[in-house]
Amino acid sequence: MSTDDIDEAIDWLGNPVDCAVCPHQDRLSSGKCKPLRACVHDRYARRIDRFFDWNPDLARDYVAHDYFEVRACAAKAAEIFLLPAMLDDPEEAVRWSAARRLPRRYILRLRNDPHREVRIRIAGRLEGRDLLPMMSDEDYAVRQAVAKKLPPDLLVLMINDADPGVRRVIASRIEQAALMRLAKDSDPVVRLEAAKRLEPADLKGLIKDQDWRIRYEVAQRADLENIGALSMDEDPLVRECVRDRFKDAGLEPPSNVIVAQTRSDP
Repeated sequence: MSTDDIDEAIDWLGNPVDCAVCPHQDRLSSGKCKPLRACVHDRYARRIDRFFDWNPDLARDYVAHDYFEVRACAAKAAEIFLLPAMLDDPEEAVRWSAARRLPRRYILRLRNDPHREVRIRIAGRLEGRDLLPMMSDEDYAVRQAVAKKLPPDLLVLMINDADPGVRRVIASRIEQAALMRLAKDSDPVVRLEAAKRLEPADLKGLIKDQDWRIRYEVAQRADLENIGALSMDEDPLVRECVRDRFKDAGLEPPSNVIVAQTRSDP
């Protein structure tokens, strides 16, 4: 259900909205506000947002309003010189609403914002070395956001991150020269992400990996002369892949090599 389907006009204090006492009655008569659709006094953010879309000139009067949704919506339309002060707002929604319109030099201090969602969004706006102080953020989701934006040649600085989700992002973007380090990671998902990006000649080093998915990646892409041992792999999908590749090449797969592995599929 959208806010347009809600047939009530209640303000943020729980009182009915009364157009008769509103200071913007002139806007109502000119069609620039509408009960249940565009109203600065309504408690629903979408209706407040629409009010400022229709009346951006009034936004400056509401940047210090008691209701945080009004402040957050006003920040989207108010003159930009009013926004730096809003970076100190107690509500994270207001801080981010202001930050998204401000130049880089103003938002750098929000790298240490107390709210994780603000820091995640700030990481999404920053580039290059501005992200370096956020590599050690206490929240893994922030570090993931950093790993998605940091230049590939700097990702080696995060290669030992404690969180496997962060290392997986790194494995998907890091330069080839450092990729083999992640192919030996303790987490199989990280190893698999790295294996998918390795050159075929480098995959032979993963032929004895404990995880069948990584051995399957080896069977799919490694040079043919390096995958013979996998023709007798513990996993049927790996064996089938090897045999299909040999068959397509018009060759018989070796049958005298057995590599005992157990399937690990967490």
